[in-house]
Amino acid sequence: MNPADKAELVKKLTPLQYHVTQEAGTERPFTGKYNKCYDRGTYVCVVCSQELFSSDTKYDSGCGWPAFNDVLDKGKVTLHADASLAGRVRTEVRCSKCGAHMGHVFEDGPPPTRKRYCINSASIEFLEAGTERRDPPSS
Repeated sequence: MNPADKAELVKKLTPLQYHVTQEAGTERPFTGKYNKCYDRGTYVCVVCSQELFSSDTKYDSGCGWPAFNDVLDKGKVTLHADASLAGRVRTEVRCSKCGAHMGHVFEDGPPPTRKRYCINSASIEFLEAGTERRDPPSS
């Protein structure tokens, strides 16, 4: 990332959002604002606003982070091997549009997918059903 893009992101995002999305950080469990949010709507990438998850696939996994059993479309995310924990390889989830770190996916979710997309609240924004995102005009 070039310095100008990094400076823009530092201004746009909170320190936690930047740490999670750009440095593959993780928010503490049970602290994210969307962990217990079950309103109807769509979750989008906090960096680029790409639609990623629907509230229809959100469930309480008890893990402390928002959990979904599927993405809106397989092309919306990319999956990467993550060996950052000693002795354990996880599958990292990134936004396919901007590359922002979202969280991880595990194979212990509910039917029909058996997937648990464990996503940091800091990496997403929630758009309530019936609303659309309105970004401020570019200057």
